[in-house]
Amino acid sequence: MSLKTSPSVSPASDSGAITAQQWKWSALAGMASYLDAGSIVALGAGLAILQKEFGLSDGAVGVLAAIGPNAIGCAIGALIGGWLGDKLGRKRIYQYDLIVYAIGILMIAFCVNREMLFIGTFIIGLAVGADVPTSLALVGEFAPDKARGKLLGFTQVAWCLGPVIVLWMALALSSFGMLGIRIVFLHLFVVAFVTWALRRGLAESTRWKEAAKTVRGAGHNVSALFTGSNLRALVWTATIYLFWNLAAGTAGIFNPYIISTLNAGSQAMSVGLASANFVITMIVTITIFMRYADRDFKTRKLIWGVGAVMQVAAYGLFLVMPFNIGTVTANILLFSISAALSGEAFYKVFSQELFPTMLRGTAQGITFGVARTILGVWSFFVPMLAHAGIKQIAGLLTLFLAISGIVGFFFMPDTSGKSLEQIEAERA
Repeated sequence: MSLKTSPSVSPASDSGAITAQQWKWSALAGMASYLDAGSIVALGAGLAILQKEFGLSDGAVGVLAAIGPNAIGCAIGALIGGWLGDKLGRKRIYQYDLIVYAIGILMIAFCVNREMLFIGTFIIGLAVGADVPTSLALVGEFAPDKARGKLLGFTQVAWCLGPVIVLWMALALSSFGMLGIRIVFLHLFVVAFVTWALRRGLAESTRWKEAAKTVRGAGHNVSALFTGSNLRALVWTATIYLFWNLAAGTAGIFNPYIISTLNAGSQAMSVGLASANFVITMIVTITIFMRYADRDFKTRKLIWGVGAVMQVAAYGLFLVMPFNIGTVTANILLFSISAALSGEAFYKVFSQELFPTMLRGTAQGITFGVARTILGVWSFFVPMLAHAGIKQIAGLLTLFLAISGIVGFFFMPDTSGKSLEQIEAERA
């Protein structure tokens, strides 16, 4: 199905074949995930250096983590951007938000005081927050019905690739201290600018244009999200993402900091270990999630169930094993595999499938925003908890992951292989 043609309502007519244009547009839309995760991990990789450079207290480090792309800044951007994407169209948002992102990145790259650092961090949070729900809605709306999971999984590959490149750069430049971190952020500026230029050729979502023309589509206001099947979908997607993201967000921004602070390894080693997390997740996403996520409902539940068990085991290890490089390595291996099976990729898929077109961006903006806000509050306390030892953090993260896994498995809806129009009709 080309974006320039009307989408087919019948899932039987959809073979699941993906055109070269759909792959290209998915890659460009998926760069929102690259920049989101890349900026989170760039901040995390440089957190200890930034703390020393600007004399930040543990509380200030927590605030920095809380206001940026990992949390509150991103949450505000997602709430606003998702709603505007539904109201004005996907294209108007994704054309301009990367310019804002680039400004924030430059402020961090050239910061000379803590004020520039904090303001720049907040700006990039706003920008990536606005981009994620609109760009993912675009992918979900032009993807073939039987390959929606594959293309949304492809955006997750970009989400993994950003941190890998950032962390390897940070590792290679670790001997340069603050200068190395500045170079890492400048790389994100270049990627954002190139992506912005290439996105100028993207078209508006056909599904959004068709929905916006209809009386029913125009009548979809935000209040419709808080009734009936929309409310159930909102609560379900918010729950699975919120509790999973508390663990993933902690790992993404704080793994190098915790490993270094608790003397489990050097700064260079901590960055190297953290990069392995994303490499493994990327490989498993390509070989398992993208291959099987669209097969059928039973396969989706099996994939999720295996991942849910592994992620609980990943942080449960810290409760019974000593905190050393061996335990950290085992945690990274288990959690990185499970993240591809029962993590953000499925959240992305269900966030497109379970909501009407004129509410799709708003719904994801709300769930994304709520999850990132709570992560922001949590992030404020992580540095202080880290000094008390790993068991307190690990115990809470194990509980959070158990909640996400159980709710996701037992309340998962059957939407695999169906058109967005068919899913909406069935849920109505």
